[in-house]
Amino acid sequence: MKIFDPFEVRSLRLKNRLVMPPMCMYSAKKDGCVGDFHLAHYAARAIGQVGLIIVEATGVRPEGRITDACLGLWEDAQLPGMARLAGLIRSLGSVPALQLNHAGRKSLTSCARCLAPSALPYNEHPVTYEEMTQQDIQTVLDGWRDAAARADTAGFMGLEIHAAHGYLIHQFLSPLSNQRADCYGQDRGRFLREVVAAVDEVWPRDKALWVRISATDWLGEQGICPDDWLGWLKSLPRPMDLVHVSSGGLQKAQVHSYPGYMLPLAAAIRAGSGLPVIGVGGLDEEQLMLYALESGACDLVALGRELLRVPNKLHALAARHGQLGLVPPQYERAYN
Repeated sequence: MKIFDPFEVRSLRLKNRLVMPPMCMYSAKKDGCVGDFHLAHYAARAIGQVGLIIVEATGVRPEGRITDACLGLWEDAQLPGMARLAGLIRSLGSVPALQLNHAGRKSLTSCARCLAPSALPYNEHPVTYEEMTQQDIQTVLDGWRDAAARADTAGFMGLEIHAAHGYLIHQFLSPLSNQRADCYGQDRGRFLREVVAAVDEVWPRDKALWVRISATDWLGEQGICPDDWLGWLKSLPRPMDLVHVSSGGLQKAQVHSYPGYMLPLAAAIRAGSGLPVIGVGGLDEEQLMLYALESGACDLVALGRELLRVPNKLHALAARHGQLGLVPPQYERAYN
């Protein structure tokens, strides 16, 4: 079965197709540094034999964190903790990757400024935010570059650019949040391309680089659709190695969610781009997870909340399918 098959892209070598997607733990101190909780949390999933562990959204700038309790990588003082975390995940047999992010208008930090492409109303957001100047944009791009360089130094083997869920890159992409009159409004994909170009300056070409996308805003013709993303992916200055396909998050929308409801989006991006994709979205049940891979809807399957509930999900799956060799010896007695 594909779930147990290895997967390779560039120097990224995964022992199976199970992914832990980035999930904010809101457990960092105000300095954005890794703490004991992060070490224990991610180590548990590595012991659980998850092939790829993508560490939670990490701010490229102080004002770019989602909250003051989120991780950051905007300064060298945050490097030792990140290096320890990446090394720990790797030592326990999983591959560590990192998601970099700037929250833009969805930031709830204590920073004095909250930045956005356009100062448009956003749900019941309690923060006053302002339209970014060209200097603000350049400062954020520099933040992406510097954070990516630190991620490489820390030993992460893959890097995910967060362009989904209504955060800053997504805000630039959607016409519902970007109504600028300058070049960034006339070409809504420009900021994404500039982020990729900035990261490409420092992220090694032999290491995998990919993007997490909201394939749709769930707002009909007013928002983003998969065809928009197929165009943007083809325009990037560095081709992506993967696409992590999610949806929504820009603003309130009516979403009919059910187990596997985002698989058609993953399949459409995979077919249209020719790139491997990570599928996500209520894939907790074993049969649905296996179907997602065997049907070709996605190449890797991500379990979020389920891996919070069941860190050793893969152990049980391997035992049920006669793959006891995939269970760490310390845990074999649980399945004898």
